[in-house]
Amino acid sequence: VEISWTDVQTGQPAIDHVKAAFENGKNAVLTNKGPVALAYQELAGLAAAQGVQFRFEGTVMSGTPAIRLAQRALAGCTISQIQGILNGTTNYILTQMETGQSYASALAEAQRLGYAEADPTADVEGWDAAGKAVILANVLMGGDLQVAAVDRTGISKLTLADVDAARAAGERWKLIAKVWHSDGTTKASVTPTRVPLSHPLAGVGGAVNAVTYTTDLLGDVTLVGPGAGRMETGYAVLGDLLEIARE
Repeated sequence: VEISWTDVQTGQPAIDHVKAAFENGKNAVLTNKGPVALAYQELAGLAAAQGVQFRFEGTVMSGTPAIRLAQRALAGCTISQIQGILNGTTNYILTQMETGQSYASALAEAQRLGYAEADPTADVEGWDAAGKAVILANVLMGGDLQVAAVDRTGISKLTLADVDAARAAGERWKLIAKVWHSDGTTKASVTPTRVPLSHPLAGVGGAVNAVTYTTDLLGDVTLVGPGAGRMETGYAVLGDLLEIARE
């Protein structure tokens, strides 16, 4: 079980931990995004060659089964696009800014509540969401993306004037991670986006996460749930262990 701190720049030392497990005939369960975001193809191939399981539900939306939903419940569908609110910290900040709080004040509150780290760069500049977008792209849509290839913009430049302008137009700001196919390749972006209030992601407030899968047979399928927390992350690990036991 690999639940150490995530490094989305190198994936280490977690990548080496997972390789060692596979090489010794052990299954691996991860909540650490690094190995899946940076070395999914290599690790999945090694797991298959060794006849072991590679499970990582907790890397995206924590205990909310975003990956399992797509792989199991939507197994008969083709997913053409994924959109999501994949970072709870930034969603909390944007929700608070709608009440009139400045970006700096909302960030400080998120830090007090434990949603944001002392150095919030990974969250507010979109690195965390980019890592999760790459996981969804490579695992669910057959991509071969790297985090550095994601078109990424954070929320740190948004102002109350921007929030007010969106409200006046019947819209609100969300940090949207998007994955899609274009010219035979899989692409991803993370960018602050004004969405209409009728959009399925517009009503997702606070530190909650959500993902919308656009499918050929069912249209848009949206899953909303907690994207962080000790209990939630622990449940993701439990769910993967149960899946391994069933297999």
